[in-house]
Amino acid sequence: MKASIRRSAIFASAAALVIAVCGTTGTARADPGDGELQFGYVLPETGQLAYLGPPQIESVKFAIQTINDAGGVLGKPVPTVVSSDEAGQEAVAAQSADRVLASGVDAVIGAAASGMSLAFIDRVTGAGVVQCSASNTAPTFTDYEDDGYYFRTAPSDALQGPILADVVREDGHDRVALVARADDYGRGLMESTREVLEDRGATVTLAETYDPKASNFDQVVQRIENSSPDAAVVIAFEEGTQILQGMIESGIGPDRIGVYGADGLRSEELASLVAPGQPERLSGMKGTAPASAENEQYVNDLKKFAPELRELQFAPQAFDCVTTIALAAEKAKSDDPGEFVKEMNGITRDGEKCNSFAACKELIADGKDIDYQGVSGPLDFIDKGEPGQATIEVYGYDDKGQLQTLRIETSKAQE
Repeated sequence: MKASIRRSAIFASAAALVIAVCGTTGTARADPGDGELQFGYVLPETGQLAYLGPPQIESVKFAIQTINDAGGVLGKPVPTVVSSDEAGQEAVAAQSADRVLASGVDAVIGAAASGMSLAFIDRVTGAGVVQCSASNTAPTFTDYEDDGYYFRTAPSDALQGPILADVVREDGHDRVALVARADDYGRGLMESTREVLEDRGATVTLAETYDPKASNFDQVVQRIENSSPDAAVVIAFEEGTQILQGMIESGIGPDRIGVYGADGLRSEELASLVAPGQPERLSGMKGTAPASAENEQYVNDLKKFAPELRELQFAPQAFDCVTTIALAAEKAKSDDPGEFVKEMNGITRDGEKCNSFAACKELIADGKDIDYQGVSGPLDFIDKGEPGQATIEVYGYDDKGQLQTLRIETSKAQE
């Protein structure tokens, strides 16, 4: 029933978007630098990553409210965000981006999935509009030709992979199987994890990608089992629940070998989805993800703003996308992306530290350089528009199958 409803919603969304963008290329912009900073988003309201939509969407809205409470940008309130669904389908995501661009936005937040961003990044950056993703982690984006208009507040998997590998090795595992989605996210994180595992002396018994749209994943589970590992790393999104189910049924669940995931599997509901009625069967599984709940004040404020919100994954990073763009516009004294894009990297480093839009805006008004300390942690953008260091959460599932934060670690980029 849920899958049927989801598919119907996606098809309806796709049909609506085709109508909305009919007759427009989505690359023209009206009135850049009109004095009003307009945001749009392309984030998952349906599809495989729909559970990651609400934390980012609500955090975008919360950031806009916070900015407006501090007097807005350039003396004007930030308008309501233009919303659209990435839907877990490249064609729909691209159409959504066209519709958002056609509304004349100055910046686009999203997409959530690396593959969805790759479906429309050329449309957005080619139109001279800033794009900022809170959750694109594929290493692909570091050197992507985007004319300097693409940014991300989530760290590259080149920073997450080493910590994931270290967690596996610290638990004493020597023979490790790796399986990952056959997309930029999966391949990138698998390779960065594999490289460090081998550098740390582990034997990688399997390193393969799979089709995430497959009808079943029995062969994936079989290949893991046949490689005789003492640990397995599953780099997946929603389809990972089926892989984990198959592993448990085949006797290679977390009660038998080390089982690890990454940010695509981090969910409060994972244990109940993998083993309905027996969430304890996921006990012992661990993983890594960009930290989401370290800033207690931000978490409390966001939950007051959106009381129904359960997941927090990538919410702080979404807040930081919006705030960084708004501060860049203040610094440039312009809402024209062609002007404020030049300030995006600099305001996150090498200035006077400040940790809120209001405080940073005041410093800018006084003519000072700022170093915005994000709610997701220090951003310290490198010249390629992404964090120079990563704050990574090591998570795990306890004996009741409940998600726990085990510790927070930091990984730094090598320039």
